[in-house]
Amino acid sequence: MKRLSNKVALITGGNSGIGLATAELFAAEGAQVIVTGRRQDVLDQAVHRIGHGAVGIRGDVADISHHASVAEAVRARFGRLDVYVANAGVITVSPSSTVTPKQFDAQFDVNARGVFFGVQAITPVMRDGGSIILTSSLAAKKALGGHAVYAGSKAAVEAFARHWALELKVRKVRVNVLSPGPVDTSIVEKLGVSEADRPAFLKGMTDIIPAGRLGEAAELAQAALYLASDDSRYVNGIALHVDGGMLLA
Repeated sequence: MKRLSNKVALITGGNSGIGLATAELFAAEGAQVIVTGRRQDVLDQAVHRIGHGAVGIRGDVADISHHASVAEAVRARFGRLDVYVANAGVITVSPSSTVTPKQFDAQFDVNARGVFFGVQAITPVMRDGGSIILTSSLAAKKALGGHAVYAGSKAAVEAFARHWALELKVRKVRVNVLSPGPVDTSIVEKLGVSEADRPAFLKGMTDIIPAGRLGEAAELAQAALYLASDDSRYVNGIALHVDGGMLLA
């Protein structure tokens, strides 16, 4: 039997990277998938790729009104939600001495504020016994050059999860964190590494990861599936690190 049969799952930032891989896997496992993203063309391509009747909703998680619109759309079309994956995120790598207020606000608006108000808006639509998954980062616990602001925004997400796991216990809604390490392609693009510098960058990264390689989006999707499904029904309030052991390095 498919692990997400008859479940409705919403994935923010589900039009690329880890979010898209998760959406594809959830759909293959029987879920009715809804994805959000900022660009309509990219969102349309993702919905076509996901298939299985996937639905796309355009909007920016930094816009608080977007979350209310999404929650209402889910309620009107499907009646309830079983799984919410707060995956959308942004990163700007910069030494703390050169961070601008605009860079700071952009990361906290999406990574922390967007997650907080997304969960606030969607929780009333979720069925009792549902699963909320928040995407954090290895950077929330491991100091990495130029990541101070990004790390702070992701540390906030992990704090939210601990509180929500307790606040929602009366409804048996589980809240867990998925904490990725470096993932091939997405991290390279986000960090602005040129194609010429890519081989040296990848070697430098893999040299410090005990697994000896970067992760794959599909591997993070499998971890998200575990947290979304009944396989993890006794797992609540944790941060699941999928980083090839890099936290230990």
